[in-house]
Amino acid sequence: MAIEVVQMPQLGESVTEGTISQWLKNVGDPVEKYESLLEVLTDKVNAEVPAPVTGRVAKILVDAGATVPVGTPICEIEVEGADTGEAEPAPATTDNKGAQPVESPVTAASETASPASSDGRGRYSPAVRRLAKEYGIDPATVAGTGAGGRVTRDDILKAATNRPSAQAAPAQPPVSAPAPQKEPVAAPAITPIPAVIDDGDTVEPLAPIRKVIAERMVRSKQTVPHAWLMVEVDVTGLALLRQRLKDEFKAREGVSLTYLPFMMRAVVEALRAVPQMNAQWNGDSIVYKKRINLGMATATDRGLIVPVVKDADQKNIVGLAKATQELTQKARAGRLTMDDLSGGTFTVDNTGAVGTVLTYPVINAPEVGIVTLESVVKRPMVVGDMIAVRSMVNICLSFDHRVVDGAEAGKFLQVIKKHLESIGPDTSIY
Repeated sequence: MAIEVVQMPQLGESVTEGTISQWLKNVGDPVEKYESLLEVLTDKVNAEVPAPVTGRVAKILVDAGATVPVGTPICEIEVEGADTGEAEPAPATTDNKGAQPVESPVTAASETASPASSDGRGRYSPAVRRLAKEYGIDPATVAGTGAGGRVTRDDILKAATNRPSAQAAPAQPPVSAPAPQKEPVAAPAITPIPAVIDDGDTVEPLAPIRKVIAERMVRSKQTVPHAWLMVEVDVTGLALLRQRLKDEFKAREGVSLTYLPFMMRAVVEALRAVPQMNAQWNGDSIVYKKRINLGMATATDRGLIVPVVKDADQKNIVGLAKATQELTQKARAGRLTMDDLSGGTFTVDNTGAVGTVLTYPVINAPEVGIVTLESVVKRPMVVGDMIAVRSMVNICLSFDHRVVDGAEAGKFLQVIKKHLESIGPDTSIY
């Protein structure tokens, strides 16, 4: 028999480490090739990792809850009928602090890059460089705790928290010379106020997915200058169309006809009209995305995740309805793949599903915007010179003010409003 060593996968271009959420197989369990072996969380995605071969789980080298660098051996699978001479040796220790990543050509090139590189591109991952720049920290001055002394995101965040306030900004040139324009330096992180625990209170440790959600939300609010706008939209025609079609649509297509695919179609039109919203912040540059991949914030029993509808601009209402329902079902069943969770360029949140009428959403960085569809409610409105009962909905937008100004954000919302209000009882959905 041979031993196949499974390594921590790289779930995204700039991802350098991952947290094992849970093992789906135990030592001694049989596992089929491509069967889910474990769940991994990163700062980009949370996904199930499939087994690379068919066999039996021989050893688990890294416990659930541990965070290790990409390439670290995490388990061994015993493969029947294979030549043991080809088996890759496994580390003798299960201490993940001592685990070393198995070097691929890409990793090796990164680790052996010339130390004389002026910007550290050969020594630090893109995520570390970006975070260091946001906090005004030279990563060369930070002691790395990763494998081989590598500097990780946590090292940069710790350095930002512990540095003296006098070091929060670089030295300024003499007053007589005009100061060059520089990226604003974020203030050191503020230590949170601890909770007060009284008798009878229940203290529950954070689940790995909740830790990732917390880190993402805090980082987004600390590093992205959020701005917010809202418009109200008359969707009476859309409500009548949905009411007329929903039963027939369910019988014919096998999925429910909700307001979400109509909203997504409107967002596609708005992203085409305002390409600044279909972009990503990249430190010293802005990346304008060619594809339109819509993330859809989805609540599950394990936390909030954002699966992605790829190439949403190439789908009609029927296609969007099927895609959103399929992703929602996979998310709630814990069957999302890495591909389902990656590649988003803009996020839509159907907060109206839980009854809200006004929401201030947090941006899913590095995207530059997120829009919410609130509850559709009937309200008296002035139509011409008369009062009429209309189906109304609020559309709320948070946007990154480094990339988008109010004029572009307002135009974006107006395109959504115009599209939704143009839908009538006889509009085709095919």
